[in-house]
Amino acid sequence: MVLQMPKKQQPRRVKHIPQRTCIACREVQAKGTLIRLVRTPDGVFPDPTGKLAGRGAYLHARRECWERGISGVLPNALRSQLTEEDRQRLTQFFEALPNENL
Repeated sequence: MVLQMPKKQQPRRVKHIPQRTCIACREVQAKGTLIRLVRTPDGVFPDPTGKLAGRGAYLHARRECWERGISGVLPNALRSQLTEEDRQRLTQFFEALPNENL
């Protein structure tokens, strides 16, 4: 009779969670908790799925981060100028966010 030794269980790997920095407050958090803004040839758009092609930047869903982002640091992060149409589009998106994130 052959005795079998119990197999050694390997420790479970912890899943990697991508980290991103809010361009307004410089706080690092999980990618899924921030809102991605992307520069495309057609302008700057919110990217809730995080999958649009183009240069991206991340912001919290907080009023102070959006105000600081749109007014100052976003053009630098995206390496382009925001048009008035871009500002209106981003402001409308922010105002449509649920209040618990504000």
